[in-house]
Amino acid sequence: MTGYLGSYATLGLLLVASVLIFVGAFTANRLLSPADPAEPAGKRATYESGIDPVGGDWAQMQIRYYVYAYLYVLFAVEAVFLFPWAVVFDRPGFGATTVVEMAIFVAVLALGILYAWRKKILNWT
Repeated sequence: MTGYLGSYATLGLLLVASVLIFVGAFTANRLLSPADPAEPAGKRATYESGIDPVGGDWAQMQIRYYVYAYLYVLFAVEAVFLFPWAVVFDRPGFGATTVVEMAIFVAVLALGILYAWRKKILNWT
């Protein structure tokens, strides 16, 4: 399809096809699934590592796990930015500029880890 409305027609056909596939999938699920499926005994019981649960089902999660996960993601993602720097550093004319930019970048990372260390976020109690 060409012309001004051609791209809109293509988009419209794509939307109609996706709605038809969506409705078809749910219709097939409704027709093919059993009306009243049997549920085995103990299916909804809590299960943890093969050990029978003891006590209630609510336990307080400590925030330090999330802090460590967040710090890991933060520094792992920022470490990924070091790879393009290593590629650009090898090109002629980019040597001094990339060294200064990466020094600033690594300094910000170092300040972040120093801040976390000074606030005793990294201490496991």
